[in-house]
Amino acid sequence: MLTREDVLEKAKESHVKFLRMQFTDTFGVLKNIAVTSEDLAGVLSGRISFDSSVVDGVTNHHEQDITLLPDPATFVVFPWRPREGAVARFICDVFDAAGSPYSGCSRNVLKKVLSEAAQMRIKIYVGAEVQFYLFCTDDRGNPTTNAHDCAGFCDLTPVDSGENARRDIVLTLEEMGFDIGFSHHEAGPGQHEIALKPDNALAIADKLVTFKFIVRTIAQRHGLHASLMPKPLNGAPGSALHLHLFPHREDNCPALDTEQPLPLERELGHFIGGVLAHTRANTAITNPLINSYKRLVTGDMTPMQIAWSEGSRDSVLRVAAHHDRKIRVEVRNPDPACNPYLALAVILKAGLHGMQRQLQPPPPLAENTLRIDENQNRGFRVECLPRTLAEALRELASDQLTRDTLGEYIYRRFAMAKGKEWERFQAFVHPWELQEYFSFF
Repeated sequence: MLTREDVLEKAKESHVKFLRMQFTDTFGVLKNIAVTSEDLAGVLSGRISFDSSVVDGVTNHHEQDITLLPDPATFVVFPWRPREGAVARFICDVFDAAGSPYSGCSRNVLKKVLSEAAQMRIKIYVGAEVQFYLFCTDDRGNPTTNAHDCAGFCDLTPVDSGENARRDIVLTLEEMGFDIGFSHHEAGPGQHEIALKPDNALAIADKLVTFKFIVRTIAQRHGLHASLMPKPLNGAPGSALHLHLFPHREDNCPALDTEQPLPLERELGHFIGGVLAHTRANTAITNPLINSYKRLVTGDMTPMQIAWSEGSRDSVLRVAAHHDRKIRVEVRNPDPACNPYLALAVILKAGLHGMQRQLQPPPPLAENTLRIDENQNRGFRVECLPRTLAEALRELASDQLTRDTLGEYIYRRFAMAKGKEWERFQAFVHPWELQEYFSFF
């Protein structure tokens, strides 16, 4: 863990000239303000002030003064920049003019949930698998929807022509302190996946916002466009963000009995019960785009069923023993467009709520989930995820726990912006409509 003094010394040793003060807005878009190294001492003391609209992600007539306070543990030098006049970054927490955490700081939303978990003596490690596409660019460098290759699941060169770009992405991530589990070509043309090894939840959220920035930067250096859009191509698989949760007790005793086979030990079952109880409300946060719901359709191993299982890829939660005998809870419905701070916050808060209220999980989903009658005959009904962003926003509005987790400030701005986004979508005449109707009506 770097201290203030460590950062000052490391910046001097690395010949850092420029510092990027990074933070995310409400919608998970990474932003930054650049300062020079001469201001480093002041930066570390929280003397950088700015306008709150850049954090809110929306502009209104009630902007406030905010302060960016860098987290020394997130200091890292960008490896692709010159060694002389190097560029480094911090990830910042956001405070208001009075010195309190700013209501619109999504990083602080996650920190509050993790503080509650710590009071319950629960620590939750999180791993992630992130999928993305690489597309060709035109002669002017503008992105196209032409996939970079026609390879499939786990193919390799020469079919996987994105291997060099993916390798450079992995090497850059490792230089920036990431622990990479594996990487490979995914099922779609030009689609790739990189897995991040488990870390504490705040560190993983920091890594995920950095991941998206690095992937796009290194792809651009290869003359490619990296897209983390949930469903960029018709007829091809969507891109997911699979989150692997490992709940543990602070005294190193796991929150579950790893010696017992599934079905689940009681306490982890409560955690799963809580996550599932709030999944429909949380979907607006974990799947925040209109395009997100083009991926969440029945079939193609898409996690549509609000249930848990040991083997089915059609369930929102998949529960399995990890290689070290720890049980992992894989949350399969989020996509890479989400704000990882808010997504992890609402998922973990739901799980903690389930433990506090001792919520019971439903029976596990039948293996063949395409046959819904198998589950109905076993005496329970399986709900599905919302089918549109509008439906997801209605579910979010009706769930007080999720709204309280976000805080009313973030909730209102998120809901307002996404509601307007849906209305713009509804008012737009789409190419599909012209193709389907224009010749006949």
